[in-house]
Order: sequence, then structure tokens, then C-alpha cells
Amino acid sequence: MHLQEKTIGSETTYLGKVFYVTKDTARLEDGKAVQRDVVHHSGGVCVVPLTEKGTVLMVKQFRYPMQQVTLEVPAGKLEKGEDPADCGKRELREEAGRTCGKYTSLGKLFPTPAYDTEVIHMYLAQELSAPEEQELDTGELLDVTELPLEEAVQMVMNNEIPDAKTQIALLKTWVLLHKGE
Repeated sequence: MHLQEKTIGSETTYLGKVFYVTKDTARLEDGKAVQRDVVHHSGGVCVVPLTEKGTVLMVKQFRYPMQQVTLEVPAGKLEKGEDPADCGKRELREEAGRTCGKYTSLGKLFPTPAYDTEVIHMYLAQELSAPEEQELDTGELLDVTELPLEEAVQMVMNNEIPDAKTQIALLKTWVLLHKGE
């Protein structure tokens, strides 16, 4: 079939806690064999917690690979077999100390489809509960901050929020809330 590649061999080259890597051999439509390195990841979820006053709860945390503190919407890794919506609600409770009465899917995204199987599911959480204590994972340190949605969107447009999932989820939220204007 046109633009299809068939896997004809696969070897695991790295097995880690969060992902594993395979060196695959794929057959192209013209019959040639090529090597494809693939990072296999269980996927994740991110949530835009929107308060009734139009602010967004975001988290600041140190991201080791980038060697800097980032500003992101709450997010986390899917556990094996976990429903993405349930994962997002869990992450909202763990990272922001909130639950929600209204939960809307914003779709999914492929952060790096050239070499990674990760899929991130995005949600908008509204009708938030009063703040409760965070339930952070071991080794997870983060601060919750609150910004007007409009300011967070402007930060995305000013290149002040480099995290892809946060950019896309905030912009989709903005469009969803303003599509009738």
C-alpha cells in the first residue's frame, strides 16, 4: 500500500522505567529495507484546570533533560491499561489537589511521531473543587500557580511556555471557549 511500511524485524535495544527502545527493520513500498529506531512509551494525559474566574492552574517543575524549570498544565504518564480520562482526573487530584464536575476531551496529540509511539490525551477540567492537599509521586516536586487563561495563551504566543502539550492544550481551550465570538 502507498506510504506504508511493514515491520520485518525488531530488536529491543534499551529497556527503561518510562520507555523502551527498539531497532526495527521496515520494508518500504519499493521493496527496500530500512532501519527505524522507535521509542515505545505508554502515553500520557494533560489537563487544563480552568477555574470559574477564568484562571488556569499550572505547575512549575524542574525538567531534568532540559535543565530548567518549566510552566506546564498538570500531566502524567498513563499506567498500563489505564483509561486516559481516569488518568487525567488522577493527575488533576495529585498535582493540583482538585477534582472537577465537568470534564471535556480536547483530543490527542503525537508529540514526536518520527520516532516515538507516545500519544498525549488532552482534557479541559471545569467546575473545580476547593483546593485539597496534593498527592505527589515519590520524587515529584512542583508548585501550583494560577494565571488568567488569556495571560497563559499570550505566554504561549510570546514563546514563554515551550512545553508542547501545554501550548496545544491551552490554545485548544482558548478556541473552544471563544469559538462563537
